[in-house]
Amino acid sequence: SIFPASTTMADKHDISEVNSFDKTKLKKTETNEKKPLPTKETIKQEKAASL
Repeated sequence: SIFPASTTMADKHDISEVNSFDKTKLKKTETNEKKPLPTKETIKQEKAASL
C-alpha cells in the first residue's frame, strides 16, 4: 500500500481551530463586480459602432 501503516497527527485533519473560530470578528464586506458582463443591448451598440 502507498500509505504508511501508522498515520501521524499531521495526517488527520484538525478541525478544532475551525470549530472555535469566531465569525463575529469578521468584517462585513461589500461585493463589487469589477467587470460586469455586457448586456445584449451593449454588445449590439458596440458592434454597430465598430462598423
